[in-house]
Amino acid sequence: MQHRHLLPNEIDLLLDEETSFGVQPLREHARGCVECARRVSEAKHVTDALSALPQLAPQIGLPDRVMAQVPVFVPWHVAAGDAVRQWTPGTPLARVAAAAIVAIAGVWVTTLTLWIATRGDMLAVLTGVVGEGARAAFSRVVGDLALAFFGPQVVDAVQLVGPLGAALAAAGFVIASLATVLGLRRIATSGHTRS
Repeated sequence: MQHRHLLPNEIDLLLDEETSFGVQPLREHARGCVECARRVSEAKHVTDALSALPQLAPQIGLPDRVMAQVPVFVPWHVAAGDAVRQWTPGTPLARVAAAAIVAIAGVWVTTLTLWIATRGDMLAVLTGVVGEGARAAFSRVVGDLALAFFGPQVVDAVQLVGPLGAALAAAGFVIASLATVLGLRRIATSGHTRS
């Protein structure tokens, strides 16, 4: 009837004793084909041997030990939901109290934000005072550090020439330093090649 051998899934259908449509022609082919009958017999022998094995119950805690070694990807929305459930109180009364506290804090923060936003002039004055104090403190610290490192003569000279003069002096120092390094390197390599 069929001119081909049975496929593995067709042999499984015969072993499972399926009665669905199309299984009867497979049984007839297995009865008439020596090769397919041998393969069905071998598969039946394997399934009978597996059925004869004792069924062992896993040790207690085996699933937990296995899952501890399996990396599990948790989507962000699931993790967020778990975090919310973890921080949500368990009893209804505690949930109401937590909701009331959150609502009061939200109203307070919103009111404070709106009050600050409508008082722009006061906010500008406050940030100006804080900014001026921070700038003055920073200037004092930088001045004290410059005085400690370079001495009063250098600080007086920088104040005399201004920021542009200080920038030109710093650029001259960097250029002189680079020229010195390159000159010393040139002397070292020329002495090395003569040897």
